[in-house]
Parts: sequence; structure tokens; C-alpha cells
Amino acid sequence: MKIKTTVAALSILSVISFGAFAADSISSDQAQARQSIGTVSIGSVGSSPMDMHEMLNKKAEEQGASSYRIIEARTGANWHATAELYK
Repeated sequence: MKIKTTVAALSILSVISFGAFAADSISSDQAQARQSIGTVSIGSVGSSPMDMHEMLNKKAEEQGASSYRIIEARTGANWHATAELYK
């Protein structure tokens, strides 16, 4: 029984800690106090703005960024976004 409790607790903690590493979308004012570490671009056909933020968040996390700021976005049938990454 103790093993099941331990496994359950570790599972919950891993989910919580995973969410803690998610990159945040920030404003240009907030970006002033942070160090830029590069840019990323994404594009897709027929996706929602929420999908765009999820894709940018994933790319930012892969690059080790704690936050990102969208610096360019085009919408329509084919959309594209570029974001600057920050530590």
C-alpha cells in the first residue's frame, strides 16, 4: 500500500513540476528586464490562436527559455508567428 501511495505522489509531483517549466508569454515592457536568447518561428494551416501559443510555448521550452514575446504574426488560411525568447 505504501508503494502505491509513493507512486501516486511522485506522479502528481511530476505533473506539477512539468507545468512549472512552461514558458510564459510576456509583454514588451516585461521583456526589457530579461536577457534575449534568440528567436523561433512557427507556421500552420487552419489552426487557432491557442494552438499558436501552445506551439510557441513548446519551441521556447525546447530552447531553454523561461518566456517569449511574439514579435510578428500573420493570420489567414496559412498563419505564421515569430517570437523572441528570453531567459
